[in-house]
Amino acid sequence: MAAWREADRRRLNVNDYPQILGVYSLSLEADIGTGGTQGKHQNVTYWYARQLSPSEFEVQPLNVHHVPSGVRSVLGEIDFLKQYTPEPSYYRIHTVPALNTLSRKVKMGNEAFAAGDLDEAERQFLKALMVDDKNVNANYGLGEVYSEQKDFDKLKKVLDTLLGLDEAFTHEHRQKFNQFGISLRKNGHYDESIRYYNKSLEIVEDDENVYFNLARVYFEKGMSDQCVRSLEQALSLNPEFIEAQKFLKYCRKSAQPQA
Repeated sequence: MAAWREADRRRLNVNDYPQILGVYSLSLEADIGTGGTQGKHQNVTYWYARQLSPSEFEVQPLNVHHVPSGVRSVLGEIDFLKQYTPEPSYYRIHTVPALNTLSRKVKMGNEAFAAGDLDEAERQFLKALMVDDKNVNANYGLGEVYSEQKDFDKLKKVLDTLLGLDEAFTHEHRQKFNQFGISLRKNGHYDESIRYYNKSLEIVEDDENVYFNLARVYFEKGMSDQCVRSLEQALSLNPEFIEAQKFLKYCRKSAQPQA
């Protein structure tokens, strides 16, 4: 294990993180039975591992389809190396093919959506979610489909799922995050858009673009005070934000009583 660690350190530099390490197993001993029939049982679970920095490792449980899904946990180097055992064969035989299948379905969904075939896009995203119901990209894609279709009931279910996934609001998914927020606003789902952007601000408080996009929603809802406050917050984070400066100037000018 020490040789593995040193080899990785030589191979990686700080700009390479995060790095996928593959699948690792965690073996825990559990008591089974009672009294005279009590015994020990070894419980083995499988986890998807990434190295976030020289001293931080992230693990995420695999679901029944062998793909990472669920809550991620971050461990220090010593705890990770002591508790988790690499499983390269499991990763190669089970997880890599499953991840490829999942990625292909999401890609096909995105291509169908770009071509305007919403029904096919919905089918592909739903197939992806059968493999991993918490997949961020598939949920975003399905949400865009329902937003375009103005299917409020289905959109609400997807939005509720996304609001429960902190990962959906990280920089890793920033492009999809922006696309979905714009889709909500353009299709008139203003209340849902406000919920969405406020959730983002709970996780990333210093993103001036989120405040700017939130201001646009408030503006279209006719909520001028909230719009101005959001623009002021955006500019407090980035005083050189030209679009926010222009938008705020327009809002203040519009609010002035006409002579």
